[in-house]
Amino acid sequence: MRKHLIWFVAVLFALSACSKEEQPEAVAEEAATVETPAPDATAQEAAEATEEAAEETLEVVEESASVEEPADEAIVLALADTDEAPAREWKFKEGEHYFRLVPTQPTVGGADKIEVAESFMYSCPHCFTLEPYINAWAANKDPGVRFVRIPAMWNQAAQMHAQIYFTQDILGRNGHLQDPAAFHNAVFEEYHRRGNRLTSMASIRALFNRYGVSDEEFDKTWKSFEVNQMMRVAGDLFRRYNITSVPAIVVNGKYRTSAADAGGYNELIELIDELIAREGLR
Repeated sequence: MRKHLIWFVAVLFALSACSKEEQPEAVAEEAATVETPAPDATAQEAAEATEEAAEETLEVVEESASVEEPADEAIVLALADTDEAPAREWKFKEGEHYFRLVPTQPTVGGADKIEVAESFMYSCPHCFTLEPYINAWAANKDPGVRFVRIPAMWNQAAQMHAQIYFTQDILGRNGHLQDPAAFHNAVFEEYHRRGNRLTSMASIRALFNRYGVSDEEFDKTWKSFEVNQMMRVAGDLFRRYNITSVPAIVVNGKYRTSAADAGGYNELIELIDELIAREGLR
């Protein structure tokens, strides 16, 4: 009986998540606010051009507005068998292992692909644990599937970490950060292995410098309208998805789940694929 009790407690701990109410304490004296620059009147044309670029980068797309195909036409995945097959038996159950969002919410990208969004936070140990699982899945996902990350912004420190994520994303796409994936992992490592909470501008800038980003490029991107626009969109989606703990997974703005709901990290990956298959049949 005692062995069973110990095992049960261990499972609960492993599958727990970081909730809004149970956030790691930020270092108060180091914390800084997220800067949101206000464009002046003389730079109106430049601001409008930048805004268009930002919206192309991270744009909330309402499913009903973006679907051009007939409603009864399915999104066909490369892994799907297009020949007629017997009805599939699903392993996971709605309301137990995953939950439907009603109504279906917007996604980051368009309806041309099925979107899998991971809501995470750099300070969350369970998000750190999920990383190798979700990265291995993403590396082998179907080409008809889009994977995105949506950082949580529950408090001041989390907002700074979200700003780190979007800054590295833009620097990576602009060619100023050679290995965004390695940098993303390094942020987790800094927080959980090295005790660097990354709540001061000096510590954040130093990490970007270590990966070859100049102070000039870092400052310009960190304060950019594009980063602030991406944070605004991410914050809106986070609220729409009604996420109260991380890590969490949302499939196509329709289904929300987590490792705790699925029964484990391996089960979560299996559930993601099953929900993708469900969407491919619609």
